[in-house]
Amino acid sequence: MRLLLTTPQGIEDLARAEVENLLSKLGVPFRVEEKPLGVEGRVLAEVGEAFYRDEKGRERELSVATYLNERSRLLHRVIVEVAGERFEGICEDEPEKALSRIEGFVASLPVERFVKVSESFAVRPFRKGEHRITSVDIAKTVGKAIFERLERFGKPKVNLDHPSVIFRAELVGESFFLGIDTTGDSSLHRRPWRVYDHPAHLKASIANALIELVKPDGGSFIDPFCGSGTIPIELALRGYPGRIICLEKYRKHLLGAEMNALASGVHDRIEFLLGDATRLGEYFDSVDFAAGNPPYGLKIGRKDMIPELYMGFFGELAKVLEKRGVFITTEKKAMEEAIEENGFKILHHRLIGHGGLMVHTYVIE
Repeated sequence: MRLLLTTPQGIEDLARAEVENLLSKLGVPFRVEEKPLGVEGRVLAEVGEAFYRDEKGRERELSVATYLNERSRLLHRVIVEVAGERFEGICEDEPEKALSRIEGFVASLPVERFVKVSESFAVRPFRKGEHRITSVDIAKTVGKAIFERLERFGKPKVNLDHPSVIFRAELVGESFFLGIDTTGDSSLHRRPWRVYDHPAHLKASIANALIELVKPDGGSFIDPFCGSGTIPIELALRGYPGRIICLEKYRKHLLGAEMNALASGVHDRIEFLLGDATRLGEYFDSVDFAAGNPPYGLKIGRKDMIPELYMGFFGELAKVLEKRGVFITTEKKAMEEAIEENGFKILHHRLIGHGGLMVHTYVIE
């Protein structure tokens, strides 16, 4: 089985490590590859059959896709790959030619192995890049090819709203993938515990990426810009044994973070504190680890305030941080100046795709 796994752009290596760790627990042969066909934000896993024993001791087949859907913290979607193909020059093709190439490819695939004719299906498209065709064009073309293929075996059923089987058709640049989306219409990063949304909240997958990068080892941990509490909540859900602190300047957001923590069942594992990140030294003598999503770009009313905010925050962080911190921003120059001016060393830097932006991510000590 080949599984196409989606994740935020820039954390493919972290997602690969997580998937390898999860699959190793199954005791099955597997191979995991980052960026299949050169596509960022994708990981491909080739996995052998897995089995478990039920309560009566009978051997049953284990759905690896379901296993990953239930356990992954970094993935967005788990797709059983039907096929992938690179269409050279499709970005420049006229619409009719581009769609004809896709239709011909899909029509040649044995989709009947993945869906019963008695099951309803729908196509969910995804397109990224410069093309002369739209996502709607792709959905219609792929849906037509699948329908006509299934007609050989019976009378296919299409249900766009509540399909039994979701085909996912992705065209990213010149790379095309078709698969069965086992995750459904709601991405895994949309956590069921989120009952309050901060206007600039982090995706849970990116929150977990930051946790992986900072590598907390059981010491005290603070998110000094906690907003709706995504990072502390995700850390607590991992069963983290150390002290977890959620610091937020605005009472409305702090109450929202508490609501989310209650919904996730970890409220008693987190300390919620109303306070200003630029006054950290007034609240704490020391913290071991810090991770946060400070204001940047459209999150702050006046962008000219950012350099002063960052300089004030990292000045206070320098008084209390014992080990490592990780922070993201679009304001590269302002953050790097604040980090270096306050005596921190940048251990690692990478770009991560978040909310249509590529944010700079810094691990410091």
